[in-house]
Amino acid sequence: MNSEELRKTIKDGGIVYGTMLSMARNPRWAGVLAGTGIDYAIIDTEHSPYSRSEVADMAWALSKSGIVPIVRVPIPSAHYVTMAIDGGAQGILAPYCENASQVKEVVGAAKWRPLKGILLDMAMEIKEFPSEDSKQYLEQINQNNIVMIGIESMPALMNLEDMLNIEGIDVVFIGPNDLSISMGIPGQYTNPEFETAVKRVISICDSHNIAVAIHLFDTDLTVKWIKEGVRFVLHTMDTQVMREGFRRDFERIRA
Repeated sequence: MNSEELRKTIKDGGIVYGTMLSMARNPRWAGVLAGTGIDYAIIDTEHSPYSRSEVADMAWALSKSGIVPIVRVPIPSAHYVTMAIDGGAQGILAPYCENASQVKEVVGAAKWRPLKGILLDMAMEIKEFPSEDSKQYLEQINQNNIVMIGIESMPALMNLEDMLNIEGIDVVFIGPNDLSISMGIPGQYTNPEFETAVKRVISICDSHNIAVAIHLFDTDLTVKWIKEGVRFVLHTMDTQVMREGFRRDFERIRA
């Protein structure tokens, strides 16, 4: 799958499946992941110390393996978004977005790069471009870039409708850890208040035909939220799979 196919799948109401990478550095890991049948992988540069060259190598290897490389940037900043896409990312996840201004900056960098400054503001606000040729060029080179925004706090949830008025968002990502902490119920992912909040995000996003992702490590919870309408399935991460796999096997061996 490539980003064009992934975007079409979610726009048509389909489901895509992926995971997150936090420690995998060797590009040969892409071949291992390809054998799992996943559609995309998110390279986490918010919480993990990937270098630019490591991100570029991994993005290239994932693309060649038929997996869409998406980079979670450290903050919702045009600088980091552009760096990730220039390095080979086919999409970006901007964490902890709380207002329309942040979303506008992220979307502008991903969908209209390399346009910047006043000209970018004019393009996004009044659809005025330097020329029709410039508009067509920018649309062509950026049309399949995937934009994910992170909803990870109560202020973000309250401002979600306003943020979704910014054209160009493909996926809304729910960060359950941060969101549950901001709600005063840290880690309580089966708490009715948390479930109500997630259902609200899904309902609002459905009305805008925008897919929702929620990053979970428990298979039963992941399946539960697919049934509730999550279509951008983001399950577990490399460290968790390796740790739990070794733990499970060696518990049986020792027994």
